Amino acid sequence: MNVYWVVLLLAVIVEIAWALSLKWIQTQPGVWSIGTSLVLTGLNMLMLSYAMRGIPVGTAYAVWTGLGAVGITVIGILWFSDPLSASRVAFMALIIVGVVGLKLTAKVG
Repeated sequence: MNVYWVVLLLAVIVEIAWALSLKWIQTQPGVWSIGTSLVLTGLNMLMLSYAMRGIPVGTAYAVWTGLGAVGITVIGILWFSDPLSASRVAFMALIIVGVVGLKLTAKVG
C-alpha cells in the first residue's frame, strides 16, 4: 500500500471523528466542540486532497465517503443506540464491496 492510500485511510478516520464532532456540538455547544469540528474539517480536506494526488479523484472520494459512512454508522449503532437491522448490515456490506472493488481497479500514479 502506498502513501496515498495510507493518507486516504487516515482521512477516513478523521472524517469519522469530524462526524462525531458534529454530534458533540449538538450535545455540548461551545468553543471547544465547534473549534474541534473546524480543525477536523481543515485536516480532513488537506488529507483528502493530498491522497487525490496519487489516487483517481472519483476513487478517492468514493472510498473516503463510503468508509466514512460505514464507520460512523457502526459507531452510531454501538455508542448512540442507532437501529441495527439485517438490511442496514447488508447495505454497509455493499458499500465495502464497492470500496474494495475501486481499490483493486485503481491505477495509482
